[in-house]
Amino acid sequence: MEINRSLEEIQNFKGKYPKQLWYLFFSEMWERFCFYGMRGMLVVFMVNHLAMNETVANLQYGATQAWVYAFTFIGGLFADKILGLRKSLFWGGILMIIGSVILAVDPKNFFFIGLGFTIVGTGFFKPNISSMVGQLYKNDDPRRDAGFSFFYMGVNLGALIGGYLCIAVAEGSMWQSLVPENLRWNVGFGFAAIVMIVSLLTFTQTQKSLGPIGLSPLMDIEKSKKKNLEIATYLGSLCVIPLIIIMVANTQYTDYFMIFIGPASILYLFYEMKNFSLVENKKLLAALVFIIFSIFFWAFFEQSGGSLSLFAANNLNNDILGVELSPNGVNNAANSFFVIGFAALVGLVWLWMAKRKIEPNTVIKFGLAFIFLAGGFWIFYYTKFFADVNGRTSLGIFTIGWLVITFGELCLSPIGMSAMTKLSPQKTQAVIMGMWFLASAYGQYFAGILGANIAEASENASNLDKLYVYADGYYQLGIYALIAGLVLILISPLIKKLMQEVK
Repeated sequence: MEINRSLEEIQNFKGKYPKQLWYLFFSEMWERFCFYGMRGMLVVFMVNHLAMNETVANLQYGATQAWVYAFTFIGGLFADKILGLRKSLFWGGILMIIGSVILAVDPKNFFFIGLGFTIVGTGFFKPNISSMVGQLYKNDDPRRDAGFSFFYMGVNLGALIGGYLCIAVAEGSMWQSLVPENLRWNVGFGFAAIVMIVSLLTFTQTQKSLGPIGLSPLMDIEKSKKKNLEIATYLGSLCVIPLIIIMVANTQYTDYFMIFIGPASILYLFYEMKNFSLVENKKLLAALVFIIFSIFFWAFFEQSGGSLSLFAANNLNNDILGVELSPNGVNNAANSFFVIGFAALVGLVWLWMAKRKIEPNTVIKFGLAFIFLAGGFWIFYYTKFFADVNGRTSLGIFTIGWLVITFGELCLSPIGMSAMTKLSPQKTQAVIMGMWFLASAYGQYFAGILGANIAEASENASNLDKLYVYADGYYQLGIYALIAGLVLILISPLIKKLMQEVK
């Protein structure tokens, strides 16, 4: 039986991809459908149906997303130490389903309860399926990068479909005659629940093919003790949910957490550095530079789920080249659409440049990411020159902005994790990867603050004036992104020295 297959048998697969990759691909695709579908609905629902002003909605969106990414570190830790990757993924999926069902049944009265279950569930699910993909390959298998590229395609395919479909149904841009107006948001959240069930069923029905991959790390201890530790983890995660609900609903508590956890993690890294050589510590300092700059990148990029959602809902028309589309659906899904279309092309460009020995190093690529980011936000700014008297502007031009930003993401996101593993000693890789995820949490947190500042400046304005305020805010973000990119390029010789032989 497949369950008895050894790791060596799995890793000695024939062809380009192991068959297990397909199973994990579809599990991740539907989970990302759920995640990005939910993300696109949050701010608009808070403003239109929970009667929050746009400033508060942005802050609560930032807090929600910050906790999602912060909890991935915690979920990954418990998977490594107690549950194993498979049980952690299954438990996370169950919690996500419960959260999505709660939101589908009564999103107005149980909004934060549903979010609490979803946040903790995502923390247990998200980091572990990627780890299982990595274990399908031997460390020196040249097919590994192709496998992760294929898996990344599943991530973006799910994000594309879910990111567009859920918000388009909820706002009434799709199936208006089929879904009663008073149930559209229930159906939108319900889609997330249904596809999460599909994701979990896909995994449970195919996990036997994974052999020993993802099993409990506590196989050597007595069964009763192992079971008690697992039950304690399940109960503990349930007990954390009310705390998460309180922190998301009252964002000042999230502020306290973010003020503490970042400096504490850096101090802990410095404490760990006393155990390493000068060469290793230089690499760790280089990793820290990448981590800090990634916070700024995600703070700008993740306006997509916050202020840009409101901009799309209020200030964009609904057609591109005569095709009627949901503006918020496009905002939520355009990046994934362009990643699917251009990721392979960007990879080929790097290979072409490498053969001619002109490929930019990792620092320059990070700098280019910010320059593309600046270009995209300036395109968002220039949409104001195409606005009508009602404050509606071109969805097509807005989409071009996302095309430019996507090239920035492709210069940073795929190489970020790889750089972390190359720059950190084996003994501290878990700490560095945790800080990399924590940087994403900070990016989401600051995205909410930036979006709130833009929204506050436009409070009580007409729709046309609101468009000008939002557009001018994106112009300022473009300037900051350009400065960050130029700083990275200017200091690249210094960072390159810290990186030693790492490219």
